[in-house]
Amino acid sequence: MNYLAHAFLSFGIPEITVGNLISDFVKGKKRYDFPPRIQQGISLHRAIDDFTDTHPVNRRARAVFKEAYGLYSGPIIDVVYDYFLANDPVNFAGGNQLAEFAQKTYTDIAGWQAVLPERFARMFQYMRAQNWLLNYREREGLFNSLHGLARRAAYMGDAGRATGLFETGYDELAACYTLFFPELKDFALRTLGQLQQDAGGGPPAGT
Repeated sequence: MNYLAHAFLSFGIPEITVGNLISDFVKGKKRYDFPPRIQQGISLHRAIDDFTDTHPVNRRARAVFKEAYGLYSGPIIDVVYDYFLANDPVNFAGGNQLAEFAQKTYTDIAGWQAVLPERFARMFQYMRAQNWLLNYREREGLFNSLHGLARRAAYMGDAGRATGLFETGYDELAACYTLFFPELKDFALRTLGQLQQDAGGGPPAGT
């Protein structure tokens, strides 16, 4: 769900970005059908998800939505964190930086169009045309994403209550993001470096 975070945590490497974003659309041994660096992106995505799901501060964040949405509080937090990331001056300083990042991401993905899973390729057309990554910066973009999640999730129910809970729980959610995301970024960088070293792919990312 958190496409912006996964793209950002690919550290500007096109193949890693592709793998990181298609991971949820690749099941089982299908991952081995992709080039090695895309496989690394798939592995990185899954490590990021595991780290996010088990980090203690995210229990606090999920609690904002838990009573109303149960297990769907996790995916809701993924979307909410993309909103905070899009507005994070540490990671996207300046008015154009997020827009430039979004366009580079779309270009990187389009460069691997031939290998994209069919379901992701269809979704990517909308992502690019509607500029989802940039639109996470606005509350309207966040709320649209929450409504999209509700449409795809069979038992989540209406997203209207989630938007209200976001507003009332804003300070708590912002505090959780501020505590969590620097740790996630450091974890993702170290994990990608290890994946690259294990594959004999040169020095770790960011060096």
